[in-house]
This record gives sequence, C-alpha cells and structure tokens, in this order.
Amino acid sequence: MKKILVIEDQAPMRRNLSLMLKMEGFEVLTADNGRSGLETARREKPDLILCDVMMPELDGHGVLEKLRADPATATIPFIFLTARGDKPDVRQGMNLGADDYLTKPVQRAEVLAAIAARLARKHAETAEVEAQRGFHPDFSSPEPLRLALGLTPREAEVLLWTAQGKTNVEIGTILGMSDLTVKQHLGHVFEKLGVEGRNPATLRALEVLSSPPDRR
Repeated sequence: MKKILVIEDQAPMRRNLSLMLKMEGFEVLTADNGRSGLETARREKPDLILCDVMMPELDGHGVLEKLRADPATATIPFIFLTARGDKPDVRQGMNLGADDYLTKPVQRAEVLAAIAARLARKHAETAEVEAQRGFHPDFSSPEPLRLALGLTPREAEVLLWTAQGKTNVEIGTILGMSDLTVKQHLGHVFEKLGVEGRNPATLRALEVLSSPPDRR
C-alpha cells in the first residue's frame, strides 16, 4: 500500500483529501502545518507528498527545500496543491524540485491522475537507477555538458533538466520558455549527439556528469 502525506493547514481540505485518498486504497498521513509535515516526512518516508504553499510556521517552499537537501527524502515525489498559480510562483516551486503543481480548486480526477503519474515515474526512475548503478552525476551545473558535448549554453541547460527526468513542459517552466522551444533545443541536442531520443541523450549526459573533471 502506497503511503501519501498531505500537508495542508485548512482542515476541510485536509479531511477531503484524506478521505478521497483512503477510498482509493492509499495509506494517508496528515499534517496541519509545514514544520509538522517536514517532521512527518522525515520520520515516515512517504511514497508521495501533497503540500499546500501558504502555511504557518514553515511554508510549502521551505518544506520542499529542506526535503530536497536531505538525501533520505530528496527523491520523494512532491506535488504542490495551492491557490497560488501564477507563473513565477510555479517556476519557484519547480526550481526547488517540485514534481507537479495543481491549482485549487482542483478536481478529484486531476489529483488522482497527478499522483498516478508521479508514482509511475518514480517506479521507472528507480528501475533506471538500478540499471545504471555506478553513475553518480553532479547536476549542479550545465557547463560540463556544454564543454564536453559541444552544446550551446541553452541546449546544455535543457539537457541537464532532461537528464533529471523533467518533461518538456516542466523544463519550459523552469527555464522560462515554451515547451515547443524546449523541444526544438532537444532536437538540436539529439542531432549533435547522434542519438534519436531522450533515453540515449540522458545516458550520455549522465556519463559526462558522472566523470571526474579531468576525464570529460
């Protein structure tokens, strides 16, 4: 049974989400503020977190930043659920490592679809990590990709986020461009690397980012 943590300071919303998820067969944990939610996440290691942004004691961005900084919780799928849906706010959340961003009021089907997608991706990423055991990529900068692969700075940025499993839409939000522009950049990357898709491009990026600087 998958375990989901709901961090939401509004009691009616928290109860509704909890009931909905329990009816879908999930084990549900709840917290009514960011600091309590952070403590619960660290203790329980849920399979996914649904979190509001505006909360007392510690807001959602603070929760996510602390979770991503801790290796024990860094890869937990994290979905913001909030009334704040303006583009700069979404971009801030994505830059901190959010996996999705749903704007209230949100439909039951939309929440469940987002959860299913993120859990499926997590499963696929875990399998990929097992297959690529031995890679220890450094995602702190796109510069190694630019230098080693002959990419433009923008192409290197797009490949850096692609290698971390982000979709074109998510990359566009992070970098402030349309998903069509992201797709165009990826097309140029594939052409320069002599590959035909995201998987071989990701593999090549991981090889570069996992190599010592003197071997790139």
